[in-house]
Amino acid sequence: MLKHGILGLLNYGDMSGYEIREVFKDSLNYFWTAQTSQIYRELGVLEKNGWIVKQTIEQDGKPNKNICSITDEGRQELQHWLATSKIDMDMHSSVLMKTFFMGELPIFESIEFFKQLNEEYRAMLENLQQTNASISTYQEMIPDKKNALFWQMTSDFGKRMMQLQIDWTEDCIQRLEKLADEK
Repeated sequence: MLKHGILGLLNYGDMSGYEIREVFKDSLNYFWTAQTSQIYRELGVLEKNGWIVKQTIEQDGKPNKNICSITDEGRQELQHWLATSKIDMDMHSSVLMKTFFMGELPIFESIEFFKQLNEEYRAMLENLQQTNASISTYQEMIPDKKNALFWQMTSDFGKRMMQLQIDWTEDCIQRLEKLADEK
């Protein structure tokens, strides 16, 4: 899916690997993490598949810059992926795996686990609150302004998901504290 994320970004305009990483960090990173090395490795695969082309720009006093552009074949691949009705609903969650087996720990350790999660979810929600500014900035850079509506819907999903997880951890803490009080 990383390849399709990169193709989607390049569909908005030509970018260097560094610029892709920065835009990724400001947007997609909230729901799909990728290391810089993964992005550059994927750019090589995309170029090999003929879905992007790179143009080297020479720079004085700095390393040369490779500007990536999506090809017609890359746009076709992006459109095919977007139109495919099969959606991957696999759910892998280390949080839920740990929660499932948390009964093996003392209750006070479990409570601390959920308190820490709660803090992390709150920090993520705070970060997501900043996405409106990023959306406005990037919206000005693209010709088709309707894309920003979809960015906003994605951001809204993230905010709601974080709030759900905050509520869930608070419920877990209350239930565990009640159990601890009963002992």
